[in-house]
Amino acid sequence: MYRVAKASEYLVVTGVGINDINITKKAWILPGQSWTRFDVSPVNYTFEVQAMSAEKLPFILPAVFTVGPRLDDEASLLKYAKLISPHDKYSNHVNDLVQGIIEGETRVLAASMTMEEIFKGTKQFKQEVFQKVQLELNQFGLLIYNANVKQLVDVPGHEYFSYLGQKTQMEAANQAKIDVAEARMKGEIGAKLRSGQTLQNAAKIDAETRIISTQREGEGKKEEIKVKTEVKVFENQREAEVAEANAVLAKKKAGWAKEAQVAEVEAEKAVALRDAELQKEVERMNALAMTEKLKAEFLSKASVEYETKVQEANWELYKKQKEAEAFLYEKEKEAEAQKATAEADFYRRKQIIDGDLYATMKEAEGLKALAEAQGTYLRTLLESLGGNYGALRDYLMISGGMFQELAKINGEAIRGLQPKISIWTNGGSESNAEGGGSALKEVAGIYKTLPPLFKTVHEQTGMMPPTWMGTLTNDSCFPQEIVQ
Repeated sequence: MYRVAKASEYLVVTGVGINDINITKKAWILPGQSWTRFDVSPVNYTFEVQAMSAEKLPFILPAVFTVGPRLDDEASLLKYAKLISPHDKYSNHVNDLVQGIIEGETRVLAASMTMEEIFKGTKQFKQEVFQKVQLELNQFGLLIYNANVKQLVDVPGHEYFSYLGQKTQMEAANQAKIDVAEARMKGEIGAKLRSGQTLQNAAKIDAETRIISTQREGEGKKEEIKVKTEVKVFENQREAEVAEANAVLAKKKAGWAKEAQVAEVEAEKAVALRDAELQKEVERMNALAMTEKLKAEFLSKASVEYETKVQEANWELYKKQKEAEAFLYEKEKEAEAQKATAEADFYRRKQIIDGDLYATMKEAEGLKALAEAQGTYLRTLLESLGGNYGALRDYLMISGGMFQELAKINGEAIRGLQPKISIWTNGGSESNAEGGGSALKEVAGIYKTLPPLFKTVHEQTGMMPPTWMGTLTNDSCFPQEIVQ
């Protein structure tokens, strides 16, 4: 999609194909790219700075700073776009940033100057603040368009300027009284002085007037005689000049007659010459007209061909633009379809995983509940049996059918072995018992059990007893007596 910024705005584009950010007035926003606008118009920040002079006298400095991004430097504009434009320029964040810089630099500068220097050198103080604050704002891409430092104001409890104003007012009042007294004194002295000077000047002017009037009368008579003489001389000169003028006039008339005749001849020749020139000019103009006509015809044909070619080129360009736009639109739709497919697949997998997780949680909860129920059941049985673990074990084995299973398993095992049961007897136990002592009766019983035991082991496993213990015969009824 195509985006265009307003006159006081810029576009910030980032994403696919852009290393950092791109600041422009208009751009095509491609898939995988993001954009935003930011306003570059300056903002007024009004605040009051509380500072302290070198004499440790506090004061309030009201100030208004007009601050905005620096548009003539691309690096500064990049800093502003990264650091300031994500925030609203009217927000407390930007206001606190600008105010903190200005207050810090103002306090540092004020601490190095006395109150009198600050008050008298307001212009210099403003310039110093302006320069130092601008250095700090450069790292954010900001520029101070205007800085207005108002009149200093007293801090409540420290009325320095009030006392200074009262002092100045009292000095002005006393000076005014002194000036009034001096003016009154100068007025009285000046009045007397002016009166005397007036009388002196009047007498002097009267004397000078009499002298001048006498001189004027003598000069007037002298001028009258001089004028009469000059008039007579002028009349004689005029008569001589008139006679000379008549002679010159006659000479000039003869010359003018000659010149008139020559002019008539020249006029006739000039008329003929001019006629020839005009005829030549007419022919030349006709030729030029014909040339212009031909040029116009060729130019009109060339113009028509040019317009035709331009229209054809425009049509080709229009078709290519539409093809490019159609291709771009198709690619965008494909990207959107792929994105929708990926989102749907992700959602399906997420639902499956959530379902498995829910089933596992419910199964775990069921096992936990079953274990808790079995634990409660076993605790109840144990309490009912008086805490006898053996009785509890026997009860659980009986109720679980374990004895029946053991009997069944043992029966199946015996059935698979197919045992041979033999009854052994030596036929003389009673006589031996009577003849032998009771001490040998037990030993004899143990001795009698060895042959059938060896026989059974041999039949079941095929193993023979060791030779040192004796040998067995193959008699089917009674074994051979073991030889020691």
